[in-house]
Amino acid sequence: MLQKKIRKLRISLSCRNCNDQKFEKNIGKMMIQQTGLISTYSVLSYAAGVAGNFFAFVLFVSPMPTFRRIIRRQSTEQFSGLPYVYALLNCLICLWYGMPIISPGIILVATVNSVGAIFQMIYIIIFIAYAERGKKVKMLGLLLAVFAVFSIIICVSLKLFEPPNRQLFVGYLSVLSLISMFASPLFIINLVIKTKSVEYMPFYLSLATFLMSLSFFGYGMFKQDLFISVPNGIGSLLGIIQLVLYFCYSRSSDGGRPRAPLLESYA
Repeated sequence: MLQKKIRKLRISLSCRNCNDQKFEKNIGKMMIQQTGLISTYSVLSYAAGVAGNFFAFVLFVSPMPTFRRIIRRQSTEQFSGLPYVYALLNCLICLWYGMPIISPGIILVATVNSVGAIFQMIYIIIFIAYAERGKKVKMLGLLLAVFAVFSIIICVSLKLFEPPNRQLFVGYLSVLSLISMFASPLFIINLVIKTKSVEYMPFYLSLATFLMSLSFFGYGMFKQDLFISVPNGIGSLLGIIQLVLYFCYSRSSDGGRPRAPLLESYA
């Protein structure tokens, strides 16, 4: 009888060991699958951010023909420097939002806006160098105002706010800044509808704008960051409208070839 009890005990223990091994195997499989999903998720997020950086770079270099003309003629003519001042402030605010001290884990937002800020500074310096005296003074004043506003934002966010409120404060400012930048595409859309011409709306620039907004919309969704996804979602929608209008009105334009870059602005 004792031997039978010992056998039964051994059998039950062996069954428990088998169940434990099966449980451990299942846990291991689940962990591997979860790790694979996280890895794929990270790769897609990084890819979206890198794509956004690339298309943003295309937009940053788009005003170069305008500034080559300014340098060649040694005059700013009727061009306005205001869009580049606004763009600089926008890049600085978004750069600050992307810094690890504000928003850990979205460094690609910081990289794209740091490059953008450098480009805008170069354009502003060239503009000031060749502008008339009145425009020089005005642009220098605006440039100092941009740096003053940015300095205030940095001080307020660091001194008065602690994480996560610091991220919320800078995030709302970045959204407001990005939404204010939508005035330019809205103006172009209105102009195209009124004139029924895409003369001032180059296709490749509109496409790059759409792809950049779409890429950062995806990046924001992957990072679960509404401060990135919402404004870029709006930008993607405006980009789609621009592309649709281009295909609707390109035939009525002069050969479908625009005469002036989208980012040129006249006083």
